[in-house]
Amino acid sequence: MKKLFLLATLLAFTCNTFAQSVDLRRKIEVSGTAEQEVTPDIINVSISLQEYMNGKNKITIDALENQLENAVKDAGIPKDDFTINNLSAYNNYYQKKKDPDFLAAKQYGIRFHDLDKFNRVLSGVDPKGIQSTNIDSYDYSKITELKHDLKIQALLAAKDKATYLLNSIGEKLGGVIDITEVDNGNNQGFIANRAVLFSAKAQVADSDIDFKKIKLSFQINAVFEIVN
Repeated sequence: MKKLFLLATLLAFTCNTFAQSVDLRRKIEVSGTAEQEVTPDIINVSISLQEYMNGKNKITIDALENQLENAVKDAGIPKDDFTINNLSAYNNYYQKKKDPDFLAAKQYGIRFHDLDKFNRVLSGVDPKGIQSTNIDSYDYSKITELKHDLKIQALLAAKDKATYLLNSIGEKLGGVIDITEVDNGNNQGFIANRAVLFSAKAQVADSDIDFKKIKLSFQINAVFEIVN
């Protein structure tokens, strides 16, 4: 008799534990998305200057650099946004000593917040001394805030979807049970729509930078309780 009582107690305890571990709530799982297009407002450009011969006269890298520095200053670009990226060719003392006709080169980095200033800077430099320019990278200054806003919008979109779906069948939406952010892989940074390259013979007046807007998109999966 005692064995039967113990067995009944054990079964009751097991059933009660099982009931507590199983979520018997009625649920609805939906997804919400939010997206927005933005125009990059931080553009990092590299500019390479190289000495060249104008007849028998050498146009030195120092003269070209002075032109670039003045153009950057006239465009209102802060000093912190103008850097020297590469000095290897300029500092090649052995090469310059061995070959008097050696043409030194230096590479600079400029961060633009206004693309209209790009042509203004290049137009202030002797075009024959511009070896090349290239867009290294670009970004959006308020990207973090934008991502936060889009994630909230995606979650609210999921809630709205669950609400009208349940309303259509006479059910009511309860609290959220689970929220999952979906990594759609399209927010891993910006890729330039077109890199801008100029040879030493390029005409600065013909230059332009063509950027298309960047679309950021986020998806949120959410599980809500269905209440009576």
